[in-house]
Amino acid sequence: MSVLELGTPVRTEIRPGPQPSPAAQNRRPRGKAWQRWISPLVLVVVWQIASSTGLLPERLLAAPSTVATTAVDLVQSGTLLTAIAVSLQRVLIGFAGGGLAGVGLALVAGLSHKGENAVDPIMQMLRALPFFGLIPLFILWFGIGETPKVLLVALAVSFPLYLNTFAGIRGVDAKLAEVARTVRLSKTQLIRHIVLPGALPQTLVGLRQSLGVAWLALIVAEQVNANAGLGYMINDAREFLRTDVIVVGLLVYSALGLLTDALVRLLERRALTWRREFLSK
Repeated sequence: MSVLELGTPVRTEIRPGPQPSPAAQNRRPRGKAWQRWISPLVLVVVWQIASSTGLLPERLLAAPSTVATTAVDLVQSGTLLTAIAVSLQRVLIGFAGGGLAGVGLALVAGLSHKGENAVDPIMQMLRALPFFGLIPLFILWFGIGETPKVLLVALAVSFPLYLNTFAGIRGVDAKLAEVARTVRLSKTQLIRHIVLPGALPQTLVGLRQSLGVAWLALIVAEQVNANAGLGYMINDAREFLRTDVIVVGLLVYSALGLLTDALVRLLERRALTWRREFLSK
């Protein structure tokens, strides 16, 4: 009688195969990173073919080659660089004011229930207002200069920072507050050493969101009563059916948004070094 017939269990030793080295594991995603560019390049090629064959009329959308030529001409004439400088200045000023307001109001609302009851309902009502609905009022209140444009950007920026910072403050571990009371930290020291570091990851998320919203608000602001900037260049091109200039302006908006987001991500990596091990997994 065989061993199998007696019901004796048969033990088989399974040895794991060779594991790829960490360097090989890290090399695989990087080697395939170029694949992310395939679909955009295919889209551009299809766009160019449709324009060259007449399927996509020039009056509806200029060909990529025409857009590239127009971009070079605008850079050489200084028109594009001047427009970028004006728009960037508006965003920076509006972002600085709106960022300070958003974080400050989040501290007031996040550190006490009385502050939350006073600030949060107003912020929730204001963030539901459409930008186009505020433009007539801002023009009546502040004129047609730079002030309404900057204020629109500041207002748009404040809401993502407020919401994320508020959530970050309320998400701080209560045990840390008990430790602060034990070591007798003052209110200022509590905010500086406990609240702000604990809320920093969420605040940086709000910072990235607010930068994206800032460029969207600027597009709206520069479409009305502007005499300089990317929005003015796009609006002026619309009057003359210059779709090539419009596309150049939109591409610049996108590039500036990606650039500012990359800067915030760099700041996030530097500020959250204590999470580097977690992020690297």
